[in-house]
Amino acid sequence: MQYGFFDDTRREYVITNPRTPWPWINYLGTEDFFSLISNTAGGYSFYKDAKFRRLTRYRYNNVPMDSGGRYFYIREGETIWNPGWKPCKTELEYYECRHGMGYTRITGLKNNLEAELLFFVPLQTRAEVQKVTLRNNSNETKRLQLFSFLEWALWNAATDMENFQRNFSTGEVEVEGSVIYHKTEYRERRNHYAFYSVNQPIDGFDTDRESFFGLYNGFEE
Repeated sequence: MQYGFFDDTRREYVITNPRTPWPWINYLGTEDFFSLISNTAGGYSFYKDAKFRRLTRYRYNNVPMDSGGRYFYIREGETIWNPGWKPCKTELEYYECRHGMGYTRITGLKNNLEAELLFFVPLQTRAEVQKVTLRNNSNETKRLQLFSFLEWALWNAATDMENFQRNFSTGEVEVEGSVIYHKTEYRERRNHYAFYSVNQPIDGFDTDRESFFGLYNGFEE
């Protein structure tokens, strides 16, 4: 089965089927900040060191594979879908992932709504930029909701998987306008933080995973 092809003109690898045998990952980054992103928007980001300075959570041996990443959920009526197919795995009318040199572009189409995601790490910038473009390809007015999602890690990828009580006491969230700050370690020795920001006013937010997904639910729910 063919999953993609090389676009020599644009110097990209194009994936046309999201059900690849394994996650097909692009490495984005500069001198200090790096992101790994799969063809379904899975993966993680880190600052300088992938183990000791992990920013977002990713479970290598999770079931199903490649679970966890930077996801966008689109809700239109009773339908919820992701431009990169996962994690909801709602059937798309069109899907394409283009892994380029320093960027990844994922496009999905559902019910005449086209969603394009662009991910890249700018030079000399300690951040991953995510650009979302929505296009209504129909003549009808659409009412929809767009949710972004990521799961913060606790700086050390190894201890991030250890005793819950300790993790619970060393993560703190602060919200200012359209920015969510995530702070780790105790106040007296804290010297770093991460943030997730959007350039539009937000209608709401959750900083608790179970509140967003619902108890006993996963990314796909």
